[in-house]
Amino acid sequence: MPHSEPDASTAPLDISLLRTFLAVHRAGSFTAAARLLGLSQPTVTTQMRSLEEQLGRELFERQPRGVVPTSVADELASEVAAPLDALAAVADRRGTGADQPPDPVHLAGPAELLCTRVLPALAPLTARGVRLRVTPGLTDELLDGLRGGRFDLVIATTRPRGRTLTAVPLMDEEFVLVAAPSWAERIDPARVATEGPAALHGAPLVTYAEDLPIARRYWRHVFGVRLTGQASITVPDLRGVLAAVIAGAGITVLPRYLCLDALASGALVPLLSPEEPPINTGYLTQRPGSSDNPHVAVVRERLLQAGRTW
Repeated sequence: MPHSEPDASTAPLDISLLRTFLAVHRAGSFTAAARLLGLSQPTVTTQMRSLEEQLGRELFERQPRGVVPTSVADELASEVAAPLDALAAVADRRGTGADQPPDPVHLAGPAELLCTRVLPALAPLTARGVRLRVTPGLTDELLDGLRGGRFDLVIATTRPRGRTLTAVPLMDEEFVLVAAPSWAERIDPARVATEGPAALHGAPLVTYAEDLPIARRYWRHVFGVRLTGQASITVPDLRGVLAAVIAGAGITVLPRYLCLDALASGALVPLLSPEEPPINTGYLTQRPGSSDNPHVAVVRERLLQAGRTW
C-alpha cells in the first residue's frame, strides 16, 4: 500500500518554528527576533512563511517598521507562550545548574526618575542578591529595546501601544512652573495668576528639548494657548534644567518630585498654583517572557510598592 504524506494542516507544528514565532510576536519585528535567537533575518522570515503555510493563515501584517500580529497570531501566542517559556526555563536550569543565581534585571527609564526615585527604592534589594543593569533613555527608544529583548522592565512616560507589552500605571507626576527667587520677584506670581502667559513675556525659558514638550503641554493645559518662542537653554536631562534654573537662568516647567527639595528650601518659587495642574502617568512595562527570572518579579513588586508614595 503506498505511503501518503501527512496533510500539512494536520501535521504537528515544529517547536523550533513556534519558538521563532513567539520571538517575533514579542519583539515586533523579524530583525529583532533574529537578534534574540541568534539567527539571520532571512532564516526567521523563511520560518514564519513555513509556519503560515502549515497553518493556512497569515500571522503577521508586514509594515515598514516591523510587523503587527493578526488575531490568529495573538491566539496562537496565548496558547504556546507558557509551555515554551517553561521549557526554556528547564533548559536554562539544566544548562547552567539549578544553583546558579538569577540573571541581572535589565531596567530602563527616564534618567531623572531613575536617579532620584527608582535607584533609592531598589537599593535594599542588593542585599537579597538582586543584580541590576540600569539604562536611562527616552520612552520610544526604550520600548523598542524592550520589544527587542534588551530590557526586562521599562518605566515609560506614555502607555505603550499594541498588545505585545504588559503595562500598569506606576505613578502620577505633577508639573509645576518655577523660577529662582530673583526671577520670581521680577515676574510676580500674582501677575501670572491674573495675566497668564503675558506676565512671563521676556523671561528666558530653560527646557530639555528644542520643541519644548513639557512647557508646551503646560501652556496648553493651564493657559489654553499655544507656546511660541525658543528656549534660552536646552539640557537633555531635567536635573540640568533644575540646576540652571536654580542658578537664575530663567523659568521652566518641572515634575514636582524633582524639585521638591528646591521648593522646600526656597531655592525655587512656584510661579502659579493652578487648581488642575498638568498630570502625566508613568507606566511600568514588562517584556513578555521575562518572568522566567524570579528577580524581575521582585523588582517589579518593589517598584509598584514605592510608586504609591512618589
